[in-house]
Amino acid sequence: MIRKGVINYQSNPLLSFLKKCRTLNQLKQIHAHLLKSHLPGNPFAIGPLLSLAATSNNPSFFSHACLIFQNLSHRNIFIYNSMIRGYVLSQAPVRAILCYLNMLNCGFSANNYTFPPLIKACNILGSTSKLIGCLVHAHVVTSGFDEDPFVVSALIEFYSLNYDMGTARTLFDGIPKRDVVLWTAMVDGYGKMGDIENARTLFEEMPERNAISWSTIMAAYSRVGDFKEVLCLFRRMQEAGIKPNESVLVSILTACANLGALAQGLWIHSYAKLCSFDSNTILATALVDMYSKCGCVDSALSTFHGIRSKDTGAWNAMISGVAMNGDARKSLELFNDMVSNGTQPTETTFVAVLTACTHARLVKEGLKLFGQMSSNYGVEPQLEHYGCLVDLMARAGMLTEAEKFIEEKMGGLGRGDANVWGALLGACRTYGNIEVGNRVWRKLADMGVADCGSHVLSYNLYKESGWDMEAKRVRRLISEAGMKKKPGCSMIEVDGTVEVFLAGDLSHSQAPEICRTLDSLFNIGSLENYNGA
Repeated sequence: MIRKGVINYQSNPLLSFLKKCRTLNQLKQIHAHLLKSHLPGNPFAIGPLLSLAATSNNPSFFSHACLIFQNLSHRNIFIYNSMIRGYVLSQAPVRAILCYLNMLNCGFSANNYTFPPLIKACNILGSTSKLIGCLVHAHVVTSGFDEDPFVVSALIEFYSLNYDMGTARTLFDGIPKRDVVLWTAMVDGYGKMGDIENARTLFEEMPERNAISWSTIMAAYSRVGDFKEVLCLFRRMQEAGIKPNESVLVSILTACANLGALAQGLWIHSYAKLCSFDSNTILATALVDMYSKCGCVDSALSTFHGIRSKDTGAWNAMISGVAMNGDARKSLELFNDMVSNGTQPTETTFVAVLTACTHARLVKEGLKLFGQMSSNYGVEPQLEHYGCLVDLMARAGMLTEAEKFIEEKMGGLGRGDANVWGALLGACRTYGNIEVGNRVWRKLADMGVADCGSHVLSYNLYKESGWDMEAKRVRRLISEAGMKKKPGCSMIEVDGTVEVFLAGDLSHSQAPEICRTLDSLFNIGSLENYNGA
């Protein structure tokens, strides 16, 4: 007989022992004690143990939970909910849904704890996720949980991941009492779709905000690359007296890294230490990235070495960090350490080490790594990796070899992108190789490529090589297509404030004064050159 009911598991004295379990043997000892002390199939006795094992993120614990569940003749809703959560945490969404169906077949009714993990299972399904998610939504409505804030929040996340913010907004607007969880879910949904305008509008309308709300809107601006606004939001958060959590600090560090705001990054690091957040691997990885992009490689390495459990992200950040600061040998050394440590390299890892080889012109090492990607590490080369190799050979003056590589390994220029074309054309200009450059340009022109960078590089190559007729032809194509090169950008941090300047932009409040100062510097430089002559 299957028993129905709910029990307060917090009152079970074994719960304190369960929470201290660190090994499978310890878990089995408590399980054995339960089997001896209670009815073997009593769901109220076994529930806390199964719940901890299923949701512990420990694979051996979860396997044991599955064995217990399969052999239970008496189950209850708590046990089913625990297993659904466990399957979701183990990235087994189909089994989570099948577990839910089995629960219904056994005569149990779902409660408000059933649906959030079940909806999350739909989020990680493949092409059928939208259909199954809609069916789960129907079950939510018929079960009477369509106004539960946590269930609706999960549904909003589901629809936003499926790019259906219209349905998400309908759900949101249909709830008379909306708490901070629902507001934040909507802001997050718009943010993940890149709809920063609606995300900000909702954020400003929120009756109350917590650290997660601030973290969500900062992450939205970070995704669209508006890092200056991320810092502005952080200042507002501080003024509101909200204590930042780890997610907020990661967003701020990402902004500092991209803006070169070292002073603010240092303050965040000090704050993280004060709150004991620096042991968080994701936060520590963000610190490594920030120090690297601000040119403080020693600080980046010091932070990296302080990470106890280095995951792939931490290794990738450090390998990229030393690479961008010109130490290719150190980048390769770290890559070897990563492999020796038993950490599996990813596509991002190889982009980092191949880029390092490119800038140091380590052709032999780069070609060797590219050849080992698939055979030694099981990582199939993507377009980015092919682009790195073309750039590697082109920068080393191996233009004919790079052209041949594109044709034979990539299947021709049509399989490339602006990075591949730009790498080859840029090198042709650097080495004055008009023959290869002309062949590449003609193929791109025949393909109808409308990349502005490739056109500008080709124009400069022809102009500098004295091919005026071809240069004029490319120039005409640029004008007719209305192409405009993205203006250059520079940033400087002054007294903790980041100032951004675009080429040709005079909108800055101190632009006239800045221009006068620059003119004075140019005049001084010209005078010194004149006197030196």
